[in-house]
Amino acid sequence: MLDPVGRVVLITGASRGIGREVLRRLHGSGWLISAGIRSPGKLVAGPDLMLHRWDAEQPGSSEAWVAATMARFGRIDAVVNAAGINPKARLLDEDETEHDAMWRVNVKAPMRLIRAAWPHLVAGGEGRVVNLSSLSGKRVANENLGYAMSKFAVVALTQEVRRLGWEHGIRATAICPGFVATEMTMAAKFPREAMSRPEDVAALAEMVMRLPNTASVGELKVNCRFEALL
Repeated sequence: MLDPVGRVVLITGASRGIGREVLRRLHGSGWLISAGIRSPGKLVAGPDLMLHRWDAEQPGSSEAWVAATMARFGRIDAVVNAAGINPKARLLDEDETEHDAMWRVNVKAPMRLIRAAWPHLVAGGEGRVVNLSSLSGKRVANENLGYAMSKFAVVALTQEVRRLGWEHGIRATAICPGFVATEMTMAAKFPREAMSRPEDVAALAEMVMRLPNTASVGELKVNCRFEALL
């Protein structure tokens, strides 16, 4: 297992939900954290926790964040893309506003961040990328096609990171949970007490980030209910 002490990770969506639990878990394990956040005040910076304003929809935001992280810590070893949105965007909706928003936030933002961090992930020889996808990125089970399309794309992004980064020691994992008890699922018609816990998803993220290059896990499907094909 890789020793996390002194390794630097970028985390998006770190102020709430799964991203917040990933931050807590990695911070407690010795990682140096650079958290990309939209609004100040939800997290408190410290010697091993850097906060930087990051806008998922703003071109150039990822490059500025990476540059600031390098100036602070001098290295980047991992990226965790946990930020995401889930408005409703159906097949027959003529208004594609929500489709476009999810493509910008759920797909292009993690792609841009990985691209900006790429040379630093290569330099370390043991770079790690964890992308929070969804079981909606593995099958379509409801009317929100836009969300499913964006999460299918996140799986594809992860596969390309693995392919392109393999010879450089970069390992990538798509974590695909079903219902997780976060703000995003508040309106879901499913018992919250039966949902997966965000801290358990965070534990899986930490596990794959600490595995050596010879034990890569490309995808993890996490469910809180039985589905025959999953």
